[in-house]
Amino acid sequence: MSGAPSRLRNVLNHLLPHGQPAHHIHNLTPTVFLERAAAIEPEAEAIFHITANGKTLRRSYIEFADRARGLAYYLRKHGYKRVGILAPNTPAFLESIYGIVAAGGVMVPVNIRLKPEDITYIFEFAEVDSIIADAEYAHLLDSYKKVHPGVPVIIDVDTDATEGALCGPFDEAVMEGLNYDRATGSKGWADLQNQTVANEDDMIAIPFTSGTTSKPKGCVYTHRGAYLATLANAIESGLNVADGRSKYLWTLPMFHAMGWMFPWAVCAVRGTHVCLRKIDYPLIWKLLKEEGVTHFCAAPTVNTLLCTAKEAEVLPKPVRVTVAASPPTPHLFEQMTSLNLFPVHVYGLTETYGPITRGYILPSWDNLPPHEKYAKMARQGHGFITSLPARIIKPDQPEGVLIDVEKNGQEVGEICFTGNICCKGYYKDPEATRKLFAGGVLHTGDLAVWHADGSIHIQDRAKDIIISGGENISSVALEAMLAEHPDILEAGVVAVPDSHWGERPKAYITLKEGHETSLTGQDVIDWAKHNSSISKFMVPREVEIVKELPKTSTGKIQKNVLREWAKTGVIPN
Repeated sequence: MSGAPSRLRNVLNHLLPHGQPAHHIHNLTPTVFLERAAAIEPEAEAIFHITANGKTLRRSYIEFADRARGLAYYLRKHGYKRVGILAPNTPAFLESIYGIVAAGGVMVPVNIRLKPEDITYIFEFAEVDSIIADAEYAHLLDSYKKVHPGVPVIIDVDTDATEGALCGPFDEAVMEGLNYDRATGSKGWADLQNQTVANEDDMIAIPFTSGTTSKPKGCVYTHRGAYLATLANAIESGLNVADGRSKYLWTLPMFHAMGWMFPWAVCAVRGTHVCLRKIDYPLIWKLLKEEGVTHFCAAPTVNTLLCTAKEAEVLPKPVRVTVAASPPTPHLFEQMTSLNLFPVHVYGLTETYGPITRGYILPSWDNLPPHEKYAKMARQGHGFITSLPARIIKPDQPEGVLIDVEKNGQEVGEICFTGNICCKGYYKDPEATRKLFAGGVLHTGDLAVWHADGSIHIQDRAKDIIISGGENISSVALEAMLAEHPDILEAGVVAVPDSHWGERPKAYITLKEGHETSLTGQDVIDWAKHNSSISKFMVPREVEIVKELPKTSTGKIQKNVLREWAKTGVIPN
């Protein structure tokens, strides 16, 4: 009798993989979605792309998976573990996202709009041991390579060739990796970090965001967080279409918060990635009409220009457009809807893997007057399905004290989050991490009201953040950079509306005593463009010289007064 249970256990252990019990909780990683898609539907179209040499490239899921696998084995062969990515939205970027992680590595994507010194800082701070770079942007690494000649840069030329004269080092690396796999036993995906990981709380990527200083901060993304955020975006943006295959257009940069998880989400539903090297409105409309695009993500600025492009026309089928970055207007949503661009309004930040809330459109709203309906659509809504509900807490409380505002749509407070899709912290910055999570919640610095139905609605952003074309600009950082000008004493920066970028910085400056010269605002703008450490997208649109900046009794610049100056154009004597 006593031997029967043990014999039964032996049989079960033999039948179950690796002797694991049937109720085995496996560690999550989003890398699994590519191999899964290739196994289910190998010939399905995974990638559509117009290459840098003007050719149309189409790749199946099995081709996509094979190339990612080849890159993984190349990285493993050479021992590269921390890999930088400097590229626009290309097939190579997608292949890198899967290949780097499958090799057991960590990704460090960088904004291609940054200045070379900022790119150098990020790659140095993140301690990359190799970099994958698009040929068009490789020159941005010139200064980095002088200091780090031992870090290899693998160039992608983004052509339709995978071998031969037209292919480049990236394609050669893929082929080398596939040959290495064959030479070491042809283990394929089975020998890579793919279906699971040893610890799902380990780091998968370090996307960088601007902090409250001039130095960017690296957000630590984990395998678990990325997996759950991927599922949320697939669900919330409706990627799993009922009547065919989703085709996702890459208007959103993949380097922004890992492309809001869409590199993984599109593969999870076996959709098609329609890559795009840059924003080109005639081409976007061409792809919308001819390639059957079903989804894309874009900031309000991009959507505004898309709606006003001469190629704009009502599409035959609705296209779901995930909208975020800066608060959209009800008028924009009305414009989009009239063209059959169906807005999915989300909100988030790099620290939350991109989107973490969605404004759900309710059937009952169809009975409302249009202006009321679109006003409700402009709310940032409720927490994602894999997150916990958003909270709005009273501002100006002692650090760590959390008191919710009333759900009355009037009291303004700070948006905070907890749950699965908050980043693990800032890379190598424990003090900033402590402040980010003070009181046990993730502080966004964004100000909103809480409506009775639980939806949140942004009223303003933290006073030192300007969102320009989807880029976050810290006014504090920009003020510090402007103060480096030899004639400038102080600077106060606020956001002003911009028809192209949504917002642009406007700077008010005072001059040092004894330095009152013929300096003009345009002189400062020219200096900022050509002789400063200010990145191009941060350069103020306007600079106004004033006698004195408005301040509180403690010496803090009163940004609300500056905003009023900018709004009215009236500055008291």
